[in-house]
Amino acid sequence: MQFLKLPRSLRQLSTHVLAIALGVLLTVSTLQVLPSQAEPAPPLTVETPQLIAQRQSPATGAISSSSFVTAAVNRVGSAVVRIDTERTITRRVDPFMEDPFFRRFFGDGFSQQMPPEQQLRGLGSGFIIDKSGLVMTNAHVVDKADKVTVRLKDGRTFEGKVQGIDEVTDLAVVKINTGSDLPVAPLGSSNGVQVGDWAIAVGNPLGFDNTVTLGIVSTLKRSSAQVGINDKRLDFIQTDAAINPGNSGGPLLNGQGEVIGINTAIRPDAMGIGFAIPIDKAKAIAGQLQRDGKVAHPYLGVQMLTLTPELAKQNNTDPNSPIQIPEINGVFVMRVVPNSPAASAGIRRGDVILQVDGKAITSAEQLQNVVEDSRLGQVLQVKVQRGNQTQQLSVRTAELQNASS
Repeated sequence: MQFLKLPRSLRQLSTHVLAIALGVLLTVSTLQVLPSQAEPAPPLTVETPQLIAQRQSPATGAISSSSFVTAAVNRVGSAVVRIDTERTITRRVDPFMEDPFFRRFFGDGFSQQMPPEQQLRGLGSGFIIDKSGLVMTNAHVVDKADKVTVRLKDGRTFEGKVQGIDEVTDLAVVKINTGSDLPVAPLGSSNGVQVGDWAIAVGNPLGFDNTVTLGIVSTLKRSSAQVGINDKRLDFIQTDAAINPGNSGGPLLNGQGEVIGINTAIRPDAMGIGFAIPIDKAKAIAGQLQRDGKVAHPYLGVQMLTLTPELAKQNNTDPNSPIQIPEINGVFVMRVVPNSPAASAGIRRGDVILQVDGKAITSAEQLQNVVEDSRLGQVLQVKVQRGNQTQQLSVRTAELQNASS
C-alpha cells in the first residue's frame, strides 16, 4: 500500500527498471540454449556439392540425351557425299528462224537469243556403301546426266560413273575410283523401325553442304500411290525431319547412326513431311544394279483403284454415273493398258479384282505388292467380278518397260 502512495514519477521509473531486468534475463537464457542446438550441424561446405549436383541433374540429363545425334552423325558423316550433275540438252532449230526474210524482218539478234544447246546442272546427295567406291543415291539425281561429280566431306572430288538406274524404285548406284579405302556408312535394317523412333537426315539441302536435321518416324509403309506418285512402286518411311531438294539420295539415320532409309525429296508441296526409301529395299536393288545395271519389274498393265462398298454405293447413287459398280471390297480396274498382260488375258475396264492365286485382294497397294513379288513370266490366277458374275483369268506377267505405263 505504501508503493501505491509513491509519486507518479517514481512509479514510472520502477516500471522501466523492471522491464530492463526481465529483458536481460531472457537474453541470457537464449544464449545458453543456442550453442547446444548449433553444435550438431555439419559444416556448410560438406552439403554444398550435393545440393548443386541435385539441382543440375535435370539439365545434365537433357544435355546427355541430345548427344546421341552428334554421335550418330560422326559415325556416318564422312561417308555422305555431294553429287553434282551436268546435262546438255539440244534444241531443234526451227527452220523458220533460218529464213532470210524472217531474219531481215526481226533481226539476227532474235535468233541468237535462243541458243541451240543449254546446260542444266543438278545437285543431290549420296552415301558410300562399299570401300571400293560404290555410292547409293536416288535415280532422279543422276538420270540422263552427262557428267557426275562426287565430292567427299574432306574436299576430295572424283568423277562418278553411273552403274545402274531403276526408275521404278528411284534408286541408282554410282562408282568412283579412288585407289584407296573410303569411309563406309553403316547400314541398318528398316524392318525393325517403329513409329516414334528418331530420324536423322543428312545431306546437302538447297546446296547447303553437310546439313543435319532431326525428327521422328511419323509413319511406315506409306505407299507411293498414297503419296501421289503412280509411276513408282515403293512403301516409304515418312518422317518430319526436314528433307528438301538437295537432300535426295542422302541417308536417313536411326539413333545409333545406322542408315535406315534413303531420303527422297519428291513432293515440293509436302511442308514438314519427308519420305525415305527403306534401306532393306535399297540393299536388294543395289546388288542387281551393280550386277546388271537395271532391275526387271513384272507388271499386269492396269490402272486401279481401291474399292469399298461405301465408295461403290456413292458411285451407284449418282444419277450421272456411267457405270454401276458391285458394292464389295476389291480393286477396281479403271483402265487396261493396250498390249499388256492384262489386256491379253481378257481383263476389262470396270472389272473388280477379288483374288490372286486364291488370296483375297482388298487394296490397290496389296495387288501391286503381289505383282512386284512375282517372277517374270509367272502365271497368276486372277479372280474378277464383272457385273453379277465372277470369272477366273490367267495372267502371265511381263517386264515393265516404261514406269509411266
